Amino acid sequence: MSEVASADRCPCLSGETFGECCEPFHLGTRAVPTAERLMRSRYSAYATGRADYVISTWHPTTVPSDLVLDDDTRWYRLDILAKESGGPFDTEGSVLFEAFWRRGDERGSQLEKSRFVREDGRWLYVDGL
Repeated sequence: MSEVASADRCPCLSGETFGECCEPFHLGTRAVPTAERLMRSRYSAYATGRADYVISTWHPTTVPSDLVLDDDTRWYRLDILAKESGGPFDTEGSVLFEAFWRRGDERGSQLEKSRFVREDGRWLYVDGL
């Protein structure tokens, strides 16, 4: 996990600064408009150690009772491979992504198709396949 300042490049690799991109979602000062933006903000939360944000954006029917992030794992790259629906007027959507990590000399990636729903105007993560 890494410290990220508002002026730093956002960990989700959107091309924006953290302060313009995912940080306002983490702070609750801006609503997440799409499933992809929620996915990116959740990735940034994993990268910056914000387990509370990850839990708060998980659907209540699938949220784990506890989430412990590994301090030794560094998430360093996110590739969005495909997305279906998940726009500002949709009620569900999915995002296929690959997230890359390092832990000491070990390197790997997580490939997942995440499912999202929008309830009461708020996007939530349901699960990943």
